[in-house]
Amino acid sequence: MNVRPIGVDLFSGAGGLSLGFEQAGVDVRAAVEIDPIHAAVHKFNFPHSAVIARSVVGLEASQIRDAAGLKPNEKVDIVFGGAPCQGFSMIGHRAFDDPRNKLVLEFVRLVAELGADYFVFENVKGLTVGRHKSFLDELVDAFHNIGYEVALPWKVLDAAEFGVPQHRERLFLMGARKGLELPSYPMPTTHPADSRKLSNLPIGPTAKDAIGDLPDADLFQPLSEGDKVRIPSYGEASPYAAEMRVLSENAWHFGVPRQWDSAYLTSSWQTDHSDISRRRFAATAPGSVEPISRFYKLSPVGLSNTLRAGTDGARGAFTSPRPIHYEHARCVTVREMARLHGFPDWFRMHWTKWHGARQIGNAVPPPLGRAVAASVLKAMGATPQRAAKVVELGSEKLLYTNMTDAAGVFGVDAPVMRRDRKSGAKKRSQAETEAERLQANSLGS
Repeated sequence: MNVRPIGVDLFSGAGGLSLGFEQAGVDVRAAVEIDPIHAAVHKFNFPHSAVIARSVVGLEASQIRDAAGLKPNEKVDIVFGGAPCQGFSMIGHRAFDDPRNKLVLEFVRLVAELGADYFVFENVKGLTVGRHKSFLDELVDAFHNIGYEVALPWKVLDAAEFGVPQHRERLFLMGARKGLELPSYPMPTTHPADSRKLSNLPIGPTAKDAIGDLPDADLFQPLSEGDKVRIPSYGEASPYAAEMRVLSENAWHFGVPRQWDSAYLTSSWQTDHSDISRRRFAATAPGSVEPISRFYKLSPVGLSNTLRAGTDGARGAFTSPRPIHYEHARCVTVREMARLHGFPDWFRMHWTKWHGARQIGNAVPPPLGRAVAASVLKAMGATPQRAAKVVELGSEKLLYTNMTDAAGVFGVDAPVMRRDRKSGAKKRSQAETEAERLQANSLGS
């Protein structure tokens, strides 16, 4: 295969898997994401991809192809994504009979209708435990019924074993159309820096490797407009930080280079901690949990704990705790979270801390997605190709939308549930009653 394989990302969020697959050499031509805020951020970071801001329920393959501008002779090679699912079923009942798992069936349907040769389904590790295994068994059967073989046994992969300074385990299920070569699950490429197990692999990055070159956000001038600040100078960059800053052409991997201004650091809002909190943070030993807030304090020689998304507006809009910086008496910024997750500095999040942190916590770390995608490309016999041109990022206005404005960008009739900071009230729309609003998986993220 001499051209970049064409991929479609379902349930894309801000684009963690999209970036990983693009970096592996996939031409991500379309992404489907119901949340307009996330869709707008994806549109900014992937201006060369079509973004469909709607539910997958009832979405037709022809609509995806039309939005992506695919010609009749262009086929979709791979469909990937993580459909929200609950995985629960009553004893004696099929998990797929549970309406909460409807979106997983929609994923299976679109794989078949798009005629993809390969698929990658990712989800939480909890689906492999106890009763939830029956859900995976039914999912494998569903793929068999539409003509696909699944690479078994499925695998739970830890991002820390693929060059990410964070322990984050995700379930991956990969498959191919019957008769095609099945992909193999990727083998670890790095030895987690905090692991005591013996390994011949290179030691992966630490928290200090990830964020140690960044200036202390407390020294930034207060941000009155926007989420970015001009950086006069950085500290010494580790090889990992150098890749995040795109200090070499190889840092793009096989992705599409973007035009961006490296003089600015984005997602840099400071957190207004009380003096009491700062004293508690300072007194907490690195690598331990502060006893009052229960925030984890990073260790400079260790890894981050799993960065989580918190809850969306439908469930109270609770912010997931960000870890405490190993050196400074504050929580890490959203940009520092992005570094700990494997997002390069050119990749922008929504300008607010709440949405930005959610987008990172919901995402598959791009280096992990890249490793998975590379295994699929190997199975399909595709040689990764360098992108032919540099593209401009989208309009910054996409990053500064509220829910109503973001919905307007895509012509969405009803915005999803949004946060009401003053009263804590939940403002609902008709769209939120659909199954796809079950973004929270009770098994954890």
